[in-house]
Amino acid sequence: MDLRRALNHVLDNHRKWVEQFGDLPDHPSLHVSEAQLEAALDTLSARLTNNYPFFHPRYAGQMLKPPHPAAIAGYVAAMLINPNNHALDGGPATAKMEREVVKQLATMFGYGEHLGHLTSSGTIANLEALYVARELHPGKGVAFSVDSHYTHGRMCGVLGIEGTKVKVDSAGRMDLDDLRKVLATGKIGTVVVTAGTTGLGAIDPVHEILPIAREYGTRVHVDAAYGGFFILVDDLDPRPWQAIKDCDSIVVDPHKHGLQPYGCGAVLFRDPGVGRFYAHDSPYTYFTSDDLHLGEISLECSRSGASAAALWLTFQLIPPTVDGLGAVLAAGRRAAVRWADTIDASAELTLYQRPELDIVSYFGTAGTMSEIDATSQRVLHAGMSAEVEPVFLSVLSVGREDFTRRHPAVGADADRARVLRSVLMKPESELYLDTLHGRVIDLVASPNG
Repeated sequence: MDLRRALNHVLDNHRKWVEQFGDLPDHPSLHVSEAQLEAALDTLSARLTNNYPFFHPRYAGQMLKPPHPAAIAGYVAAMLINPNNHALDGGPATAKMEREVVKQLATMFGYGEHLGHLTSSGTIANLEALYVARELHPGKGVAFSVDSHYTHGRMCGVLGIEGTKVKVDSAGRMDLDDLRKVLATGKIGTVVVTAGTTGLGAIDPVHEILPIAREYGTRVHVDAAYGGFFILVDDLDPRPWQAIKDCDSIVVDPHKHGLQPYGCGAVLFRDPGVGRFYAHDSPYTYFTSDDLHLGEISLECSRSGASAAALWLTFQLIPPTVDGLGAVLAAGRRAAVRWADTIDASAELTLYQRPELDIVSYFGTAGTMSEIDATSQRVLHAGMSAEVEPVFLSVLSVGREDFTRRHPAVGADADRARVLRSVLMKPESELYLDTLHGRVIDLVASPNG
């Protein structure tokens, strides 16, 4: 997709729309000269070079990649108007687009009737889900695995409710026996299951957790911020994904695998009746329609209408289906699985854990945790500082118990060790994999890369 052509089309369409309202007064307070603008833009461009190449498959570090050109064009088109999706009065067109994309997300997860909206992040989306959890079970706490995102503990603190950590098994998934012990205390109102942990990409067994939670009268919230769109990939175990439709709420981040710019999260509730917990009144909004406004079902007030337009346009071209967006995610997963097989066959690298999604964890083969930690840190820095063929990886710090459960033959001479971690969320990673593997092998073998 030619971004320059798309943006020119956007600007032409915007000009035509603006012109129908007549001449626009030109106020001198907003004037900047062409020379000033060009100089400032050049300075901005120079400063932005102080970034890692998130767009390139040689960047296999964190969960970062540029948005699709369609998302950029859609965002710019709406940003030129700058609608506020708090109310229909502030963004009638983009509010409708938001409802449409939220319905597509709900359909993707198997929800029929639902309540939901976009948010500025997965953090805020999870805050909203836990807020509703608190209102439905006052005085009760929230349980989440020790490998879940740190936002759950943080948001429990914000909401003034108790958060309880549940142990994980040897694959980083919530431990069912420990969950039963936690629920047997009677103190838990909601269990958070994670569909794709941010460290390893592990998928909690939603299909097994759900009946346990129901046995104890407990709600189930699915944090699918990172992994949710993998429901569109058909070579994964379908059971956890199929169970999501019976859970009470879901969070997913289109700004991760939905090809969107930051920030674009989403929260969905299976029961539309939870909208009563958002009830409020505003004397100067909600006056152009008697329909429910998005601001009436959101903790956030002002929200970007441009985010809704960007996601809407992207879904018009690459819909959230197996053959649409699913094909993009499938490429990253194929790359992760193939790299895991390649690592298994190598002498220089050892797989820390087999990937479930598109996150690969591995380390330079060594006899002790301290050696592994030192090698990982050296490879990380040598890779990103290399003048020729740099590669950008990340590390994951794991404790002695977790490490030993996976690799009992490695000497546990340290409390923690960093292993290498690569996120292959760009489909181009599938085509670049052999080069990436070769560079990592070189870096492990040579202190100078």
